[in-house]
Amino acid sequence: MTTTSTNPKVQQWTNLAQQLRVDSIRSTTTAGSGHPTSSMSAADLMAVLLTDYLRYDFDNPRNPNNDHLIFSKGHASPLLYSLYKAAGAITDEELLTLRKFGSRLEGHPTPVLPWVDVATGSLGQGLPIGAGVALAGKYLDKLPYHVWVLLGDSEMAEGSQWEAFDHASYYKLDNLVAILDVNRLGQRGETMHGWNTTLYAQRAEAFGWNAIVIDGHNFDEINQAFARAVQPNGIPTIIIAKTIKGKGVSFLENVNGWHGKALNREQEAQALQELKSVRSQTFPVQKPDNLQPAPEVAKKTLELPKYDGKEAVATRKAYGDALQALGTANPDVIGLDGEVNNSTYAEEFAKAFPERYFEQYIAEEQLVASAVGMSVRHKIPFASTFAAFFSRAYDFIRMAAISRANIRLSGSHAGVSIGEDGPSQMALEDLAMMRAVYGSTVLYPCDANQAAQLVAQMADHDGIVYMRTTREKTPVIYAADEEFIVGGSKIIHQSEKDEVTIVAAGITVHEALKAYEQLKSQRIMARVIDAYSVKPIDEETLMLAADEAGNKIVVVEDHWPEGGLGDAVLDAFSMRNGPIPEVVKLAVQSMPGSGTPDELMEEAGINAYHIVQAVRALVRKV
Repeated sequence: MTTTSTNPKVQQWTNLAQQLRVDSIRSTTTAGSGHPTSSMSAADLMAVLLTDYLRYDFDNPRNPNNDHLIFSKGHASPLLYSLYKAAGAITDEELLTLRKFGSRLEGHPTPVLPWVDVATGSLGQGLPIGAGVALAGKYLDKLPYHVWVLLGDSEMAEGSQWEAFDHASYYKLDNLVAILDVNRLGQRGETMHGWNTTLYAQRAEAFGWNAIVIDGHNFDEINQAFARAVQPNGIPTIIIAKTIKGKGVSFLENVNGWHGKALNREQEAQALQELKSVRSQTFPVQKPDNLQPAPEVAKKTLELPKYDGKEAVATRKAYGDALQALGTANPDVIGLDGEVNNSTYAEEFAKAFPERYFEQYIAEEQLVASAVGMSVRHKIPFASTFAAFFSRAYDFIRMAAISRANIRLSGSHAGVSIGEDGPSQMALEDLAMMRAVYGSTVLYPCDANQAAQLVAQMADHDGIVYMRTTREKTPVIYAADEEFIVGGSKIIHQSEKDEVTIVAAGITVHEALKAYEQLKSQRIMARVIDAYSVKPIDEETLMLAADEAGNKIVVVEDHWPEGGLGDAVLDAFSMRNGPIPEVVKLAVQSMPGSGTPDELMEEAGINAYHIVQAVRALVRKV
């Protein structure tokens, strides 16, 4: 496939490409596992990119002018790490720690390494996140850096890729360059379209991209493609490179069955002989121009909305109001939504700051990916949609945690209390889903003032922060100056005569308050706790309540019984040295249908009546 060239740089590219292949083999053989052949197919492409087109200061990975290189085919990490060695960022000794316990060079890239923007390895995510980074570059930073994304051909079957293709074209991201390594072979055999590079080009062009088809082992074609790709033309570019898996080694080239397999020492020796392994070199990488980002608007004092309690307000409305207030105070706050901003009330932010709002339409994976991309550029992204629809993007949320991303998610219209829309719209698993994410924070406010305060907390909180908001308007029970902290709770009612504790959050807090009044009239005193911070939960308050209120707890939630507030309460007591309280969980147990919120909460057994019955049974005063 390779042709003779008169370009004087070809020898340098050849030497670097062979070094990358050699190091991909050496590191995986030493590790005893990995993906050398997947790395070898893209070595020629990466050699030209590193020496001639990538603009990156490896000594200062936070330089705002740096390009961004994302290996969406994260299993080709041996190639990425070999690039870092060639650039002088890591030593040969560290390269050979690949996949070892305690090494920074994990099986798939993560930001443990300062030059890695995001974790990859779950295929179909690099391009969507790259589009998010490119959005920040073109519209917020307004710097000329490029976002380079290396794609595998197998992952082109992922639907998330085409959400990214669509959005990148819509937003005219000519700073985004995808490099498709079409090596034909996937894990179990030929990919869906094999070497049909024409088909890939037709699809990309149909989405409004500039498609360049090349021989991925012809250095002149590679060089010319990159040169074209960096020219601003108002649309994103994809370089579709026909390559050979295992390129450079006779017994590996285009041979099925080598995916994810390291060579043994004998095979390694033969491969290195064929590659004419020589002493490795360090290759210079051009640093970016020292440009300054677009000037920021000065930060202002945050003035949150205040609600006087004269009328009921939905917490989703308070979310939108507070987000707008945050946007006024902090120019780094960014809004994104999945084409439901008139329901999530993110429209308040969109109207006030159209230059910092990015509509993601009905593409929830891209919604979360764009938020992650914004986080890469140190923005403060808030992404909102119906809570149920975040389930479609759950893998992106899971991977965002591995990426150490700082994103804020707001899911509205949760639980049976949404009413007539029916179960397809009722998130009944979102609390469990979000609690399971590593290092996550899960918040569920019950009134507008609480919601506004917690939105402000979200902006300053790291990791994956999720807020569940309610469709229905609810009474305002807290004063505007009440303070709420992540990890806290509020004791709404307590006395020295408490026999039981009722724990609720969000919509069920109001049912718990109705139940409290009914129980009080029956001379049963109950402590009522608003556990608005579902994760981390306020263990201290729960423990004290158990000790002081009969060691009996009723938890009520608009959620399936698995993994939500009830399990959060149980988990809090799982490590307790003292007696474990009796805990009754009231949750949605059967598949709901359509109906009014009151009808559905009654049917689910989570309204005031059922709380009263559960308490009476627990304190044995039926």
